[in-house]
Amino acid sequence: MPQIAVDYSAPLDRRGFALALHTLLAEATGAPLAACTTRFREVEETVCGDGGTEKAVVHVDIVLRFGQADDAKRRISKAVLALLSRHLKTTDRVRLSVEIRDFENSYLAG
Repeated sequence: MPQIAVDYSAPLDRRGFALALHTLLAEATGAPLAACTTRFREVEETVCGDGGTEKAVVHVDIVLRFGQADDAKRRISKAVLALLSRHLKTTDRVRLSVEIRDFENSYLAG
C-alpha cells in the first residue's frame, strides 16, 4: 500500500519512473505491486537559496505501512534517488530529494 507523491519541475519520464519505483518498493518492503500508487504534481515555480529560479526540483514523498526500520528507509531512499536520476533527461541543476515516512493510525483506504 505504498502511497507516493512526486513534485517535479524537471523533465521526468513519469510513467517509466513510477513503474520502476513500484517494483523497487514491492521488492524492498514486501508490499504487493498492485498496492503501489503514484501521483505526480508539476511545480510551476521554485525558489531556491538566494531566490534564483534557475534550479529544477524533484521531491519524492513515500508513505509506507508502519514497521520499516530507519536503516531500511535510508537504503530505499538512496535507491529511489539513483532510480530517479535514470528517469530524468538531465540531473544538471536539479535538486533531488526523497522522504519516507509511516502512515498515521488514522489512514484508511477503500
